[in-house]
Amino acid sequence: MSARLSRGAHSVAGQVFALQAVIVLLLITAAALALVFQARFDSQRDARNRSLAAAEAFAHAPGLPEALMSHDPTAALQPLAEAARRASGLDFIAVMDLRGVRYTDSRPELIGKRASDISRAVAGESFTQVFKGQPSDAVRAVVPVRNADGEVIGLVGTGIEVENVSHAVEAQLPLLVGATAGGLLLGTAGAALVSRRLLHQTRGLGAAEMTRMNEHHEAVLHAVREGVLIIGNDQRLILANDEARRLLDLPQDAEERHVGDLGLDPRTTELLASGRVVTDHVHLAGDRLLAVNVRPTMAYAGRPAGRVVTLRDSTELASVSGRAEVARSRLQLLYDAGVRIGTTLDVARTAEELSEVAVPRFADFVTVELLEPVLRGDEPSRGGVYTEMRRAAISGIRSDSPLQPVGDLIRFEVPTAPMAAALDAGHAVLAADLNAAMGWRAQDSQGTRVALEYGLHSLISVPLQARGVVLGMANFWRADTPEPFDGEDLSFAEELGARAAVSIDNARRFTREHAMAVTLQRSLLPRVLPDQSAVDVAYRYLPAGVGVGGDWFDVIQLPGARVALVVGDVVGHGVHAAATMGRLRTAVHNFSTLDLPPDELLGHLDELINRIDQDEAGGAGTADGSAEGNGNGSGGGGEDAEPDGRAERASSVTGATCLYAVYDPVSGRCRMASAGHPGPALIRPDGRVEFPELPAGIPLGVGGMPFEAVEFELPEGSRLVLFTDGLVEDRDRDFDSGLRLLAETLSRPGRSPEEACSDVLATMLFPVPSDDIALLVADTRRLEADRIAEWEVPVEHSAVSRVRNAGSAQLVEWGLEDIAFTAELILSELVTNAIRYGSAPVGVRLIRDRSLICEVSDGSSTAPHLRRARTTDEGGRGLFLVAQLTERWGTRYTRDGKTVWTESPLHHGTCR
Repeated sequence: MSARLSRGAHSVAGQVFALQAVIVLLLITAAALALVFQARFDSQRDARNRSLAAAEAFAHAPGLPEALMSHDPTAALQPLAEAARRASGLDFIAVMDLRGVRYTDSRPELIGKRASDISRAVAGESFTQVFKGQPSDAVRAVVPVRNADGEVIGLVGTGIEVENVSHAVEAQLPLLVGATAGGLLLGTAGAALVSRRLLHQTRGLGAAEMTRMNEHHEAVLHAVREGVLIIGNDQRLILANDEARRLLDLPQDAEERHVGDLGLDPRTTELLASGRVVTDHVHLAGDRLLAVNVRPTMAYAGRPAGRVVTLRDSTELASVSGRAEVARSRLQLLYDAGVRIGTTLDVARTAEELSEVAVPRFADFVTVELLEPVLRGDEPSRGGVYTEMRRAAISGIRSDSPLQPVGDLIRFEVPTAPMAAALDAGHAVLAADLNAAMGWRAQDSQGTRVALEYGLHSLISVPLQARGVVLGMANFWRADTPEPFDGEDLSFAEELGARAAVSIDNARRFTREHAMAVTLQRSLLPRVLPDQSAVDVAYRYLPAGVGVGGDWFDVIQLPGARVALVVGDVVGHGVHAAATMGRLRTAVHNFSTLDLPPDELLGHLDELINRIDQDEAGGAGTADGSAEGNGNGSGGGGEDAEPDGRAERASSVTGATCLYAVYDPVSGRCRMASAGHPGPALIRPDGRVEFPELPAGIPLGVGGMPFEAVEFELPEGSRLVLFTDGLVEDRDRDFDSGLRLLAETLSRPGRSPEEACSDVLATMLFPVPSDDIALLVADTRRLEADRIAEWEVPVEHSAVSRVRNAGSAQLVEWGLEDIAFTAELILSELVTNAIRYGSAPVGVRLIRDRSLICEVSDGSSTAPHLRRARTTDEGGRGLFLVAQLTERWGTRYTRDGKTVWTESPLHHGTCR
């Protein structure tokens, strides 16, 4: 029986029981102490609260301030304080003056004596504290007593002695001791149950017996596929399992030998003997790649501490992982190439993006050469032998390189060189060792020698092809990377080049379309402005950075020395927008010949656009009546798609805007109307810049709403600035901010129209404008009064001769005697028609401008018509003669009737 107890006491279960019992005892003791301290804290807190509550109640008791101010406060307050103390269960209630002298106290001998540490209460603050001093330590509260005016006139101190607080805690100790004993008993019983269970599981084995069993189990290590070495503190090998022997090729008698005598390579010997701790250290042992872990072991059974080493053969895993990592990095590089190449539709920039994306993750240097037509946006020729290209981009891990710079002409004259061979074969060519690439070396012996000395040792040449057409060549070079390119690199380079070629071809086609659109746009804009006297004009037109839009401007000479100023904008970009702009400009020219007011002209233009849109909508299908497509069932394009990925199709004109203004230099009045276009800037002669309010018109093509015109008089020397919205707003600037900046720029004094245009563009222009910009700056002029002659004509035939004589005299005064006869004939015919077929009032105006302008107005809206009179007719030849004797003639309608006008040269001779 004693042996059994002894065995149980020395077993693992007995040791665990003893340890648990000690832990339970320590935990319960700590808990009991915590409870004691908590009870003490709670008692003191309760004493503080009770003291403060009693002091507050007594300090605010009715009549206390009057008692304090009486001649004998002690007699009045001592009975009340004692009664309150007994009722509240406190040890003392003391009433004091501001010096701390007690008027009342539970101990009569303390009355009249001063209390200490009351300054906070004298200052008006109530507080509690654990007071240590005479006559005893106490938990007290001190509260100020205030009179009706809020002034502190006394103090009330209450409290419980610390000794009594401790008695309250001691009264709880029996309960705490009992709880502690119960907890200890329960904890010990639980530890006994756990130990009993552990004793049953371990069958009463002791520590030494279990160690021996563990040593037996370690034999299993010889069957695992991971090498295990146990090395002692003396650097001798204690244990090596079969896998470790295989991995390190250990001799049969390796155990108990020093690691330096095992015949291992120096790096492996140093790792095993160093004693340093490593985790998953990749170590090359012979031709195997091992993952090594080294950990120290604990000393046992009198043996010194050593270390355990585990070895795992990761040669095959590393190979597979390395290939997977390379594949992952290549996929990531292809993804990055798809994101980074082709961000702009610029050929040179796209070539640069190709060179930048491959350095340094794939190559140390990358060069890109393109055919000359590709750089210009032209279609390269199909087939043939390509012997030279222009270098468009170069990137490298170093700023210096032996390769030719951007802009140089690169020639491929040796057929066996990698570049020429790749172009001839139509696929990528690998030159793994440039030292052995004799064709490349023969192409430029001096340059290749410098390149080899620099360190270039491997090359992949990839032809850039799209839609079966060669666009250029990409060359990937390695210098600092020691590994040469291999077959997998060749496939990747070809894939990267194919993706880049599509982006380059898109950029090329966009460049071609952009150039065509710019050419078309500029051909449709005014090349030479008409000679006229009404305004001094300067203009600018700038296409958008990413595509030509449909902005336009015009200056149209009108009868009567007047001039029309026009700006407009067609929504969209490209050739279609430019062609639409040309149609609108032509339409405005045609309608201006009718001499219509601005609002009526825009109305006719809107009606015309609606008709154009309807015609185009009706013919939008294909020839067989089906919707357009690319033949593969999708809405997008294949390789032949437009640069934006969609086939170009007809679109409506809706969205076009226009501002039409007519200025009359005779009266100085300007009339304008807008169809959804920003209004002009008006610069007064004193330099003030205004933006006149225009009725908000709808864009052209929407239809359904009439346009409104405004008219205002311009002082002589005023300036009108017409512009499109691309000048004032962009992604980084809103319209209102652009107007403020434009006003500041136009307010500079003493600038000519040309200088004003330059100032505006220098200030307002974005580096790459996203929309077209059309700018028209016009300085208005007034015709001198001595160049204008006006008469009112009575509605009677006898007035014709008087007007003819007055006109002849005016022409003599102007020095135009040689055309007086012709002018008299024209005047006579027009006035006669106005009197005969028109109505009052009738007026005549002669204007000497670049031509002689004759205007006859009347109150009738009936227009005269030119006809050919027969030989037997007595009349009907007047307007025919007028048409033959003038350069131009016509009719314009006014609010009060019509005006028939003619223009004649200022020199003698007939016009027709």
